[in-house]
Amino acid sequence: MKVIVTGGAGGIGRAISEELLRRGDRVLICYYESEEVAKELCSRYENAYCFQADLTDSDALDNLFAYAAEIFDGGADALINNAGVSVSKCFQCIDDAAADRVMAINFGAAYKASARAVPYMLSRRSGNIINISSIWGIKGAATEALYSASKAALIALTQALAGELGPSGIRVNCIAPGVIDTPMNANLSAEETENLRRATPLARLGTGADIAKTVKFLLSVDAAFITGQTITVDGGFLNG
Repeated sequence: MKVIVTGGAGGIGRAISEELLRRGDRVLICYYESEEVAKELCSRYENAYCFQADLTDSDALDNLFAYAAEIFDGGADALINNAGVSVSKCFQCIDDAAADRVMAINFGAAYKASARAVPYMLSRRSGNIINISSIWGIKGAATEALYSASKAALIALTQALAGELGPSGIRVNCIAPGVIDTPMNANLSAEETENLRRATPLARLGTGADIAKTVKFLLSVDAAFITGQTITVDGGFLNG
């Protein structure tokens, strides 16, 4: 399978890229800041490709998909929209520039990348798009209103595209991770981390591998009749 993973070299994205590379998929790792990790993955896996891009830049997105068409003989079979940023501030303290950036990366990049990936999938009458949302896109979090809204938008996009693209054999699904042990959550204090662990019925934080294995399942033939779904991978946090 030929796969593009945005944000494919950091945190959850790195775990997704490695999981797919290990099973033999050809993976285009799109990164912005994590150059060292991306190049390290490309040095270890001959089926890995790297591309640096600012996903808020339309020209950069065009270049990314032109490169994918070149190395993948036309385009990618699957797109994993994983790139994301977080902002944790009181609602009234978020300035317009920060708001625009969060929405441009968390939602806008996924929307625009999907628009560029779909023509090839339509030509093949098959394909997969997986959007990485968050449990906060299902249940908004205090001091993370903007992040929650951007992730909720991904869920709505998933549902809309699944209905529109399903007749053409393209499946669109969403994963909503819970609290995952990644650099994005490294700013949490030990006390905050412990409180989150206690609030999780499975009594641990999630790992990138937990999300990566769910991605692998959704790309497999075992998930051939699954589309338009948001799969919560949170150790039971929302039900805790």
